[in-house]
Amino acid sequence: MGHNATSDRKEMPFLNHLEELRWRIIKSLAAVVVGAVACFFLSDQLLAVLTHPVTRLNSPPKIIFLSPIGMFLVRLNISIVGGIILGLPVIFFQVWRFVSPGLLESERRYVPEVVGLSTLCFLTGATLAYFVVLPMALKFLIGMTIQQIEPQFDIGKYIGFVLRLILAFGIVFELPVFSYFLTRIGLLTSEFLKRNRIYAIVAIFVLAAILTPPDVLSQLFMAGPLFLLYEISIWVSLIAKKKGG
Repeated sequence: MGHNATSDRKEMPFLNHLEELRWRIIKSLAAVVVGAVACFFLSDQLLAVLTHPVTRLNSPPKIIFLSPIGMFLVRLNISIVGGIILGLPVIFFQVWRFVSPGLLESERRYVPEVVGLSTLCFLTGATLAYFVVLPMALKFLIGMTIQQIEPQFDIGKYIGFVLRLILAFGIVFELPVFSYFLTRIGLLTSEFLKRNRIYAIVAIFVLAAILTPPDVLSQLFMAGPLFLLYEISIWVSLIAKKKGG
């Protein structure tokens, strides 16, 4: 049986692994570059979408830029993040193609569904950040200003705030997917997740502080869904174990 498991995996010399990794990275970067170029030409429309949550407020702040290259850097920032998001299916596929030779045949069959679910979960997290978390955060933060002071947003800092929030939520929504995959290949159990819940809570607040803009409200908005996703991951791990028999 051990022989069968070993023969199920494809052996590859170390230098070949490096060459394979190099080409997977190049293909992933190419997908990001193509997506970024497309987003650069659509940057006016994307900028309108990203500023919509703040312009639709009852008393919207004035949006300004503070340097001659400010708008160019904003468009570049939007293009890069947009390229990453558009390139996600290709990136996940390249990761799968790189790791799949090292997996058993029984493990390999779960990877395509993980690639699809990973993309879906990222988009779900990004959508939640844009439509729910961002409007709530903006309304609260702008509501903290006093009447004598007119709020003005630097477009560069505002777009950076929005993109970090969207990316952070997209990333953390991957947690249940990886919980499912790692459980199916025998590297994770729901009992382990339950036993280490207290450490996870500490890690959640640390991660929220790293991923979100440096204000307490954004970190709380991140920590809440993260804890919920951790609990969902326990449930997903339990289901995956039962499904795997």
